[in-house]
Amino acid sequence: MKTVLTLPENYHESFHIDLQKDKKLALLVNLLALVIAAAVLFAGFFIRPFELASEDFPAMCLAILAASAAYFVLHEAVHGIFMRAFSGVRPHYGFTGLYAYAGSSAYFDRSRYLIIALAPVVIWGLVLAVLCAVSVSSFWFWVWYLIQTTNLSGAAGDLYVTVRFSRLPKTILVQDTGVSMTVYEAG
Repeated sequence: MKTVLTLPENYHESFHIDLQKDKKLALLVNLLALVIAAAVLFAGFFIRPFELASEDFPAMCLAILAASAAYFVLHEAVHGIFMRAFSGVRPHYGFTGLYAYAGSSAYFDRSRYLIIALAPVVIWGLVLAVLCAVSVSSFWFWVWYLIQTTNLSGAAGDLYVTVRFSRLPKTILVQDTGVSMTVYEAG
């Protein structure tokens, strides 16, 4: 089955995921994000020791803030680009105060939804890895590496749904409104 715009008659709601309302799940995903961030940061100190002159600290903070703001927009844009490519439906974007999101009214089959979920972490992971590799100065390496840490840890929710949905039948349909996901099964 491909992406559909109207739920087929033989499909019914199986379950719903809403990190805004499910506090236990939100805590689990946020703990996963912290574990990923800690592991990535720990590895970074072995890849390239942190060397920064005290006068560079304010500039690094500004660079990280600017790059982070751009990253969050670009991460959601990639979700939206794939949603639109698979459905032809223009996605909508927003920010809940906790999460930025891209959403769609379309229903995506499992394989397409897993691509939508993982596309930003893979694409930006590769871009940021290249930026880290070509960074001559410790300053720019750590700016890009901290954004990479955000990329990997910030994808905890995407990783969670990827693992959970990959265990479901290939015939499921997923509607991701941005703030919540509903999974539908045939039968």
